[in-house]
Amino acid sequence: MKQLEVQIMGQSYLLGCPENGDARMLDAVNRVDMAMCRIRDAGKIKARDRIAVLAALNLAFELPERTPNAVPAVAATPAETTSNGGETTHPQLAALLQRLDTALGIDGRLL
Repeated sequence: MKQLEVQIMGQSYLLGCPENGDARMLDAVNRVDMAMCRIRDAGKIKARDRIAVLAALNLAFELPERTPNAVPAVAATPAETTSNGGETTHPQLAALLQRLDTALGIDGRLL
């Protein structure tokens, strides 16, 4: 297994990469970097870990769209994640955020 040095949201990471997997890994890094930068640039969320979680959720929601016969995904954007006193605008996202908040505990609440 080879190693690739990449940058995600301005921070360097050394990643393990299977032989002949460079292109796929760099594509994945690019998608993650773009998703995280888009959330950061919206200006509502500053914490890198929260940005990473929201980017991961967005990418996970987009994944079924790439698969035939998939249920349509509902992606989260910083503007959609909270409204009306902190409640989420999408029931699926609300359930996911509640599960993540429970798993992270009081100190790691997402929103």
